[in-house]
Amino acid sequence: MTDQIHVAVLMGGWSNERPVSLMSGNGVADALESQGYKVSRVDMDRNVAQVLAGLRPDVVFNALHGVPGEDGSVQGMLDLMGIRYTHSGMVTSVIAIDKELTKQRLVPAGIPMPKGTIVESESLYVADPLPRPYVLKPVNEGSSVGVAIVKADGNYGNPIAREAKGPWQEFDTLLAEPFIKGRELTVAVLGGKSLCVTELKPKSGFYDFDAKYTDGLTEHVCPADIPQDIADYMMELAQRAHELLGCKGASRTDFRWDDELGRDGVFVLETNTQPGMTPLSLVPEQARQMGISYEQLVDLLVKEALA
Repeated sequence: MTDQIHVAVLMGGWSNERPVSLMSGNGVADALESQGYKVSRVDMDRNVAQVLAGLRPDVVFNALHGVPGEDGSVQGMLDLMGIRYTHSGMVTSVIAIDKELTKQRLVPAGIPMPKGTIVESESLYVADPLPRPYVLKPVNEGSSVGVAIVKADGNYGNPIAREAKGPWQEFDTLLAEPFIKGRELTVAVLGGKSLCVTELKPKSGFYDFDAKYTDGLTEHVCPADIPQDIADYMMELAQRAHELLGCKGASRTDFRWDDELGRDGVFVLETNTQPGMTPLSLVPEQARQMGISYEQLVDLLVKEALA
């Protein structure tokens, strides 16, 4: 009986993604309560270990996004406390949030990813690290936080001006990657199996933080209108990335696809170990497409964590 199971839904925190985490967490808590679970909503602060020790939950539903909920810190704390939790464990979380470590794990196993280089932000004011267009992103942030596309005709300057607003003002080091033209797609994995492929069509610009979480800014085409062999290939890659990284629960792997190159134009960008659970989020949407309701989805994640 679910009313015998006490779930602490951990949400909020202090990352850039706090507002999204609160939306995810409250959605999860509502869904669990509707099924008879005993639910405690925990807006994480620095006393989170003390709070959880007092609550003594059977399981924590980790609805945090970004650092420290997604980088292994919270996972390590829960491991030490002996509390079971949803989604991936500490080692997987440490690797998956770091884009360079992820490449070191996936690329040797044959997962196609853009070639990148770590650059000091100060060096960008002297010269471009790659031919334009290229992408700059923080090494360990999620939800497209701090991503900049540097184009030949962009307004950042050439070289990038020190006063130009961008991630170089917030982070000492950045990952530089070639810009892959084409289409933005994503695949959710649940219980070790890929669900389907969604294409993301931002109304303007690219699929950044605002486009992800503001209603009406991005069209979701689910399932994506792409050739079946490309869809099958992406689903295979997402499932392999999930396995290679050691993910648990739900993950979501993001792709760019240059459709002029067919299969050779498919590139994995990253695997998210803490995918959003908001009304606009992609994992619940793909689950619905496969006949799994939001309530069933969160129930599955809790039961996997308990198992």
